[in-house]
Amino acid sequence: MVTAPSAKHFCALFLVFSLPASYGFAATACGEPATPVSEIQGRGDTSPLAGDRVTVEGILTFDARMDDGFNGFYLQQADGETDGNPQTSEALFIFTRKKTGAPGQRLRVSGTVKEFHGLTELADIQTITSCGSAPLPKAQTLALLWPGALESLENMRIRVAQPLTVIDSWNLARYGELTLAAGDQVVPTEYLEPGPQATQIAGRNRQQRLLLDDGRGARDPRPIPWPPGGLGNKNTVRNGDIVRELTGILDYRFGAWRIQPEKPPVFESINVRPSAPGRPEEQHIRVMTMNLENYFNGDGEGEGFPTARGAPTALALEVQQRRLIEALRRPDPDILAITELENDGYSSSSAIAQLAQALGPQWAFVATPDADGQDKIRTGLLYRRDRIVAETKPERLNTGPFSKQGRPPLSQTFRPEGQRLAIQVVVPHLKSKSCQGATGLNRDRNDGQGCYAARRTEAAHALADWLEQLPQVPDLAGTLITGDLNSYFREAPLQALQQAGFTSMVHHFHPCTAQQCDQYTYRYKGEKGSLDYALASPSLKSRIISARTWNINADEPSALAYKNNLPGTAASPWRSSDHNPVITDIRL
Repeated sequence: MVTAPSAKHFCALFLVFSLPASYGFAATACGEPATPVSEIQGRGDTSPLAGDRVTVEGILTFDARMDDGFNGFYLQQADGETDGNPQTSEALFIFTRKKTGAPGQRLRVSGTVKEFHGLTELADIQTITSCGSAPLPKAQTLALLWPGALESLENMRIRVAQPLTVIDSWNLARYGELTLAAGDQVVPTEYLEPGPQATQIAGRNRQQRLLLDDGRGARDPRPIPWPPGGLGNKNTVRNGDIVRELTGILDYRFGAWRIQPEKPPVFESINVRPSAPGRPEEQHIRVMTMNLENYFNGDGEGEGFPTARGAPTALALEVQQRRLIEALRRPDPDILAITELENDGYSSSSAIAQLAQALGPQWAFVATPDADGQDKIRTGLLYRRDRIVAETKPERLNTGPFSKQGRPPLSQTFRPEGQRLAIQVVVPHLKSKSCQGATGLNRDRNDGQGCYAARRTEAAHALADWLEQLPQVPDLAGTLITGDLNSYFREAPLQALQQAGFTSMVHHFHPCTAQQCDQYTYRYKGEKGSLDYALASPSLKSRIISARTWNINADEPSALAYKNNLPGTAASPWRSSDHNPVITDIRL
């Protein structure tokens, strides 16, 4: 609190305290009694003085009155004027466009206490008086694994004691924000059964986050502020990277705690972009599985944009296709299992025909006309016809849960040139977790699985039953189910397929825990896990040499996506999709 007034101020002080509370303090001179900021903040989430007119005096710590700023500044009590109570904040946001003052100046401000979407502020500012320069208050240390409630530090200068991990960059291009946490976060149902414990951990994960903001309120800031120097293909920040030397204002806006940095923090790239996995020396075939993030090609003649999904323009398709081709070629696969492919037939102008042509003359695709269902997208298979032979007629499951709204799984048997054994490759793409249209058992049951878990589980059972009924070809080594199941590892659909005898080979070789999860295909709202799989039948399991993901997409900023077409991002595999591919090597 402020120091006690001297005797010469007693009369003025008596008059001030004789006034009704609603009148607050008049515009008195610097150093006169003022309402301590801690009394305005109080010990709760809202101010006990909301609606009152007050006068405060403190030090301007951060100015956000620039044209695209927050229309205000942050004011904090000097170190010698605090109340010493760690449960109360010593700072306020002053909502005003009045230009008086700069960081490091002491100001006297009169206005009305308000709560604005959870932020305690002083608004309707009548007067701002400059009281000279003053040292900035010492930044309070915010330790890792901070408590969920940070109200006691609201609007104050803080420093983060240790490095933080970038876990989400979804709003980087839109609002200049990065989501930081004490460490990387894993989807709880990746390693725990759905239920109360998984839900509790998910809630705790959300509490243990802090947004790195850019101190501005503008949408679509350019240049994109993080990392320093502006985001680009050669100057990127990936989820899993480290941010350190972080000092600034602890702010609460748009439902989240954030830091407005006083200077750019240090970015350390520890999640480096990996090279494509090399092929094993022993004889094998390589299956690569990838969600293409809506590969649509217009009318196939360079026109017909925008389409229902995917690239909005021919230029965006060119960027998307260049990146996809880079991603699909570099690991040198023999078979490609793809999802989120436009469901537009198999003519020379179809999306799959254009993709095969772009891959090169040695590539062919599997066609199942009139069996692909009614969805906008479908699954597909392509293969190197100079290495692989497609045997028997391909099959689609388009009954039961795949009859109307589902995406029929595709099955094809392949045999390497000159080899005796064959492999059956099955490509499903189960219903997403989006809650649009969900009713009954398909609603979110708050167990960590999201919406449509019942439908995905039904589809998994139907898929396993269907595979038992398909005719077997001679010398079949086994079956590989590989595609986008829209389910994390411990969720019900995966458990159904495991009960049918299938093993997730990525998890077999690389188990995922809360502390260690290096192989994953997707990241959503800061948590990583796998939605895409390579599931081996019992007879095939022993023939799997390796199974892993290639982290080229899930940790890249969405700002680098093909639709945004930032300079220098076209011909590379990075952020060619939003899912990481799965690469499986099989010894036959």
